[in-house]
Amino acid sequence: MIRAGGVDGPLSEDTLGGYQAAHQRPPAFGGSDGFAYSVAASVDAGRGADGRYGAYLLFVRWREGADRPAGHLETDYLAFGASADAAMRPVLSLTLREVKDHLERLIEASGERGPG
Repeated sequence: MIRAGGVDGPLSEDTLGGYQAAHQRPPAFGGSDGFAYSVAASVDAGRGADGRYGAYLLFVRWREGADRPAGHLETDYLAFGASADAAMRPVLSLTLREVKDHLERLIEASGERGPG
């Protein structure tokens, strides 16, 4: 888990938030299951019972040809904060390698098979 408020300053392009800012689109990954995935950092619309916002990664799985989504995977909460921005900042600060590692753990846990 990432602690809220742990990152300050601009995000480099090798982070989720920095990549999105530089390329104006979410990063995409090839999963070990053979599917393509795009990823977004998401935050709850409102505060949880503890008064904090929770942030997580949402991976959209794409069909062959990328014409429409074929499903999704999402992490548990990775960070919490007193505001949505405070919860999101640590998630946006994850390196692309860390994001890919989260994806691979989710694929492994899902037990789903890829195309073909």
